[in-house]
Amino acid sequence: MSDNKNYYVNEHAVVDDGVEIGEGTKVWHFSHIQKGSKIGKSCVFGQNVNVGNNVTIGDYCKVQNNVSIYEGVTLEDYVFCGPSMVFTNILNPKCKYPQVGAQFYIKTLVKEGASIGANATIVCGTTLGKHCMIGAGAVVTKDIPDYALVVGNPGKVIGWYSEAGKRLRFDEMGKAFCEKSGKNYLLKDGLVCSD
Repeated sequence: MSDNKNYYVNEHAVVDDGVEIGEGTKVWHFSHIQKGSKIGKSCVFGQNVNVGNNVTIGDYCKVQNNVSIYEGVTLEDYVFCGPSMVFTNILNPKCKYPQVGAQFYIKTLVKEGASIGANATIVCGTTLGKHCMIGAGAVVTKDIPDYALVVGNPGKVIGWYSEAGKRLRFDEMGKAFCEKSGKNYLLKDGLVCSD
């Protein structure tokens, strides 16, 4: 464990040696943070969370109960993982022919501010764009653009959300404004960007 003790680990949680945990982070009951992982500041890990070996997690992330973040997954800052959502790191797992070790794991990147709903599944090898919103139970099988709202199986983009989590309604010029984030958004060629 890191020498910085300005974080909380519940007495029923396990943190392996060789882990870095940032200031203000909380690790709750029955969670396990495995060796080589780097966790930023002010994160919250709910009950029964597993963080695999060598995982990198940014600042201000919230990981709800019963989530496993396997080796090969990276979370940037302000990522929300809803209860019991699922990451994978191998596309074709077979017990008889195990694929163990970093050379077999397919990387997944979850960019800043992305939110993943309860029971969603993120198939490995995908990138979730900044501030995207993955609906509860969705199955993500391909890269998701910034600010996209995704639902269904397989997941499909059905709309757009602001950085602050407000549904964006674009005018005929492809412009929208979010009062909560105070930002302007532009929809062009099927992608959204902000000022």
